[in-house]
Amino acid sequence: MPNIADKIINSKAGSDQSQLRDQNQRAVLSFLRHNGTAPSAEIARRLGLSAQTVSNIIRALVAGGLLKLGKTQKGKVGKPSVPVMLNPDGVHGFGLNIGRRSTELVLVDFVGTQLETISIAYAYPTVEAVLAFLEDGISQILNRRHEVKKTLSGIGVAHPSQIWEWLEVVNAPKEAMLKWRTFDLQVEIVQRTGLGVFIENDATSACVAEQLLGRGDEFSDFAYIFLGAFIGGGLVLSGKVVPGRTKNMASLGPMPVPDGKGGTTELLNVTSLHLLEALLRRDNIDPMELRATPEDWAFCEAQLAEWIDTTSYPLALAAAAITSVVEVEAILIDGAMPKSVCARLTRATKQKFEELDLTLIKRPLIEQASVGKTARSLGAALLPIHSRYFLA
Repeated sequence: MPNIADKIINSKAGSDQSQLRDQNQRAVLSFLRHNGTAPSAEIARRLGLSAQTVSNIIRALVAGGLLKLGKTQKGKVGKPSVPVMLNPDGVHGFGLNIGRRSTELVLVDFVGTQLETISIAYAYPTVEAVLAFLEDGISQILNRRHEVKKTLSGIGVAHPSQIWEWLEVVNAPKEAMLKWRTFDLQVEIVQRTGLGVFIENDATSACVAEQLLGRGDEFSDFAYIFLGAFIGGGLVLSGKVVPGRTKNMASLGPMPVPDGKGGTTELLNVTSLHLLEALLRRDNIDPMELRATPEDWAFCEAQLAEWIDTTSYPLALAAAAITSVVEVEAILIDGAMPKSVCARLTRATKQKFEELDLTLIKRPLIEQASVGKTARSLGAALLPIHSRYFLA
């Protein structure tokens, strides 16, 4: 299957050979994605291409609607220059995140701006419910935005690896969940939508979003942690998302940590949002309220404070384990929660990380990621766009 992590490469230069025209176009588009705007002369100089090659590429990309021209700028010497930039309306992509508690569909433009968002919450995901939601959601969005039909690059899909696992934790019926195991999601979505489909692990998709739209310009090497119904993560080295041999690098969930009883348990059993849901049920509060009020969890402050306190220590241990294996500049924490909650969890994790005895390890920064709870669906929406148009 196409995979965005295979496409995010560190190619910073193009080639004047005609057979590499597509690579040169991607190099120009990638340069502008990183730098925002620049005149053709600067693009040619920075990419090591001839002025004529870049001029021809820009002319073709403007004609194709992928680039637009800025206002002419007059300098003290030489000819006036005309800056060029990506045309946000030139390309669009859908992103679908299938979660264990909810599914979200987004539409983004060429620069990654989130234009539309539709979501549905449920006790557990079924194939039928997700596909019905997808068809209805695409129909709703395209009815409002007729103009994007001609510029759709495809649909990216993010979902947990082995979504049928941990049935007892999410209280899902075995028969309904095991249907995911043999169901060809890619083929079905292609047949229903007619769009090209790109599938990726949900945590890796979130990491892609953070690297491309978030703090990837600040850190070239970072580990990324995303807390959803369960916990997942990703790894970025030298500005490149590292997918791993089985496309499941830095999944984090199975990482062994102390269970507080003298033994060990998996990280997902002591950190994920399903534990907050368990605290709410313990105190006779419906966990669905978390999705009914996605921006404000003040209604469960007591349970939230307890969850942050118990979650931050194993997260700190996970950060220490990551750091002992890979030297990263930062560990970024994100999740399907209000940003204010994520900020509190990040501060608590940082404090407990600083209390650990790590004399032989250079400590990375422990900071909050910037994209937030829609990172998985945004990352998914970037899959078709970046696979088709960008090098990095």
